[in-house]
Amino acid sequence: MDFEEIYQAYFHDVYFYMRSLASDENIAEEITQETFFKALKSMHQFDGKKDIRAWLFTIAKNTYFTHYKKQQRQIDQMEQSVLDVQLVEHLMNEEQAFAIHRYLHTMEEPYKEVFSLRTFGELSFEKIGQLFGKSDGWARVTFYRAKKKILAYMEAKQDEGN
Repeated sequence: MDFEEIYQAYFHDVYFYMRSLASDENIAEEITQETFFKALKSMHQFDGKKDIRAWLFTIAKNTYFTHYKKQQRQIDQMEQSVLDVQLVEHLMNEEQAFAIHRYLHTMEEPYKEVFSLRTFGELSFEKIGQLFGKSDGWARVTFYRAKKKILAYMEAKQDEGN
């Protein structure tokens, strides 16, 4: 069977499989196309021991999960950017900045110190992690959580005022 025949024979099966995973038909079609592209590139590795349809489904599933993880990272980065902008806006307003400092004073450790070291001390996550004997990933997550706590506090404070 040449690749054109494989494509014709299994395209709909792979597409419907992708539709069962992805709710968006455009994404399902994109992943199906990518699946066949990857299959074409690695056709020399297919030994025929497995059913070719199962092989294609495996490629499709792995492609879908790779796509999903990439989308999730992009969403996380966008969410992070929104949080950063909100925090900067609060810190630029003198009254709101003072409210953040007042809240920081009551915040539990290590959130309080990590946030202060990063925001006011301008230390890198690597340096903060070293100070605590932890990784830079730990410092990044702790800072993110502190930031979320502060923003939740500021949001609650604004809701009280309205």
